[in-house]
Amino acid sequence: MALLGDIHGNHFALRAVLSAATRHGVERLLITGDLVGYYFWAKEVLEMLQPWDFVVVRGNHEQMLAEARAEPQHLRDVEAKYGSGLRVALETLTAAQFHWLENLPHPLEVKVDGCRILLCHGSPWDLDQYVYPDADHALLARCADPAHDVVVLGHTHYPFQRMIDGTVVINPGSVGQPRDRMPGAHWALLDTRTREVGHWIEAYDAGPVMAYAQLKQPNLPYLWEVLRRK
Repeated sequence: MALLGDIHGNHFALRAVLSAATRHGVERLLITGDLVGYYFWAKEVLEMLQPWDFVVVRGNHEQMLAEARAEPQHLRDVEAKYGSGLRVALETLTAAQFHWLENLPHPLEVKVDGCRILLCHGSPWDLDQYVYPDADHALLARCADPAHDVVVLGHTHYPFQRMIDGTVVINPGSVGQPRDRMPGAHWALLDTRTREVGHWIEAYDAGPVMAYAQLKQPNLPYLWEVLRRK
């Protein structure tokens, strides 16, 4: 089973991960949310996922999308900080796609091969809480819900894995915008029988993403610089 998230409209990166998942014989995807935001291809991301067996939880950028649809001033505030990825999504997605994105659950329990998994974006109790690799033990222990064998987190764009009192707490990192100075598309493989996890980084040509971000958002150099920093 593949664990991935924080795709953020970067279908170039997602294509690399899905190709790798196919080579590994993956049959199901668990996605930590933030399909949209930052970059400009939310429509293509949803189309690429459509043939797969997958489940996904709501991320903070899905929440911002719902708020931006309801309040134009909020969209302007989001655009100033994060770029026009959500504006492009608003211009290109269908009403059915908006309804689906805005009604994604958080968190979500999944059981596969007897493995009890809790899929989250931020933390199990707050989709917008950042749980970084260097988080203090108390926070990580709170995430390690004893009712689950594996707790999957996203949101930070930093991959990590911890075993806490028999529960695996894992963040597969970001497909579309890694922040750990390891360029590429990050994801993870979970063996639901052994609970073993492997982290992967897929190389892809981020040049088109960076060039388009520079063209569309010259005022936000972070959008392209983050993709190449080491």
